[in-house]
Amino acid sequence: MSTASYAQVNEDVLSTLVRPRPAYFLLLIGFVAAFGLGILSLAIQIDVGLGLSGINHPIGWGVYITNFVFWIGIGHAGTLISAVFFLTRAPWRAPVYRAAEAMTVFAVMTAGLFPLLHTGRVWYTYWLIPYPNQRMLWVNFKSPLLWDVFAVSTYLTISVTFFMVGLVPDLAAMRDRATGLRKLMYSSLSIGWNNSYQQWLHYMRGYLLLAAFATPLVFSVHSIVSWDFAMSLIPGWHTTIFAPYFVAGAIFSGLAMVLTIVIPLRTVFNLHHYITNHVLQSMARVILFTSIIVGYAYGVEFFIAYYSGNPFERGIFYFRPFGEIGDMSPFKAQGTIGFAQIAFFTMVFCNVVAPLPLWRWKIRNNAIALFFISILINIGMWFERFNIVVSSLQRDFIPFNWGTYTPGIVEFGITVGSFGFFFTLFILFTRAMPSLAVAEVKESLAPPLKHAAEHH
Repeated sequence: MSTASYAQVNEDVLSTLVRPRPAYFLLLIGFVAAFGLGILSLAIQIDVGLGLSGINHPIGWGVYITNFVFWIGIGHAGTLISAVFFLTRAPWRAPVYRAAEAMTVFAVMTAGLFPLLHTGRVWYTYWLIPYPNQRMLWVNFKSPLLWDVFAVSTYLTISVTFFMVGLVPDLAAMRDRATGLRKLMYSSLSIGWNNSYQQWLHYMRGYLLLAAFATPLVFSVHSIVSWDFAMSLIPGWHTTIFAPYFVAGAIFSGLAMVLTIVIPLRTVFNLHHYITNHVLQSMARVILFTSIIVGYAYGVEFFIAYYSGNPFERGIFYFRPFGEIGDMSPFKAQGTIGFAQIAFFTMVFCNVVAPLPLWRWKIRNNAIALFFISILINIGMWFERFNIVVSSLQRDFIPFNWGTYTPGIVEFGITVGSFGFFFTLFILFTRAMPSLAVAEVKESLAPPLKHAAEHH
């Protein structure tokens, strides 16, 4: 990449917006079909009722809240790469941060759907909005659930702003090449950019300010999401480790999703000279680091439950891997191993064991191995959120209040639909906008000489 010219960077990146290959349309059809399955499942649930899902007493939160926490976590990597690594001047961020930012916006949009779906009657969602009304309804500002509303909406606003500001120089380059309706659209979005020194001066100052403003959001938003659980008294939730635990898990899962997206992106559009193995290795190192933190948090949870001497805490952390208390054998006739135990062992394997090969340089340098490890991490992090949300609700303080939970087919369809929605938005983005930041990629190149011909 260091030997490329500015014109070649423009040509390589903007060529991704030309007429795509047939494989692109096959992928688009597949993702739209998955999204359609989610719409159909939602329509069936609305017609029959929320009881069609696995939600029951006492498990009031199920797959929908699991998906909400999962997608919010996925969205953290974009802001981390864009803001935190921009402030620390990590040189490998430039080729991947545009895709990561787009992923953040689409992931937060996907996450925002699930609190609405969880309510059942989506058309009454406006009741949750704090505004003066004749029904004398008002929200409880002491509730962490309301803090979530403000945190996530602020996060989405900043992410979209950060994303659009970063696009401005590239949109101007596209404006200069486009014709017709596209030229009109890119002209309006590039807001009069003419590549002057003064514009760049103000642009970089503004971008730095946005990065400094967005950095605390990386740590605050998922901390507030964790307080939805930690502020309650439910065994397994009421713990002070949740805020750093959730933040590390969010960065862990978000970077894994970036790898899941970026590796096929560089293959399909032949961007190996920009998204190099060094870039993938740098991301793998951060993933490995956060995997260690997540594994440490798992161990701390069990140790604190044991050390506290609290029978309720000990009971829930025994139940997660082994099932009912007093049933040491999972193979007894009454069969206590359920979906919660499957979720626990899947979580441990995918989040603690699967990333261990990343210690080896050969694995970090192998794009195919990184791709499969990233998929396993995404699976593991979904089950981690399921393990946190559901297992604690299954075993409360009172044995009479205990219950079981198994996701229904409708919940499965809506979950698949959320992935279809997310990937459909992303694949449409790669067709309409440059998936690499042209301006920032050029920063790593040698500047062109004013009289290049005289130096030959």
